[in-house]
Amino acid sequence: MLVQDQITAKLVDALKPDHLSVENESYKHSVPPESETHFKVVVSSEKFTGKRSVQRHQLVYGLLQDEMAGGVHALALHTYSPEEWTTAVNTPESPNCMGGSKVDN
Repeated sequence: MLVQDQITAKLVDALKPDHLSVENESYKHSVPPESETHFKVVVSSEKFTGKRSVQRHQLVYGLLQDEMAGGVHALALHTYSPEEWTTAVNTPESPNCMGGSKVDN
C-alpha cells in the first residue's frame, strides 16, 4: 500500500473528517522520483473543535507515528474545525525545497 494511502486511511478512520486532502509533495524536494517522504495534509474535523493548533498537530502526529518513523520526513499540516473550514479562504502553498540538488546557483 502506498504511504499516501496509509496516511489517508488512518486519518479518515480516526478523525472522520469533513474534508481531507493528502498530497505527496516529495517531487518538490531532493529525493528520488516516486518517493513518499513529504506530504501536505489539509483536514477539517470535529475532533479539532476547541483544540489549539499544537494540540491538533500532536493528534495527527500521534496517528501517523509509524509513517514518521518509517520514512516520512515532513508533514505540512493545515488543520481546521468544521466552522473554521467553512470560512477558510485557501491553504498556504508549500515552498519548493532549496536544499541538496535543488539549490539555485
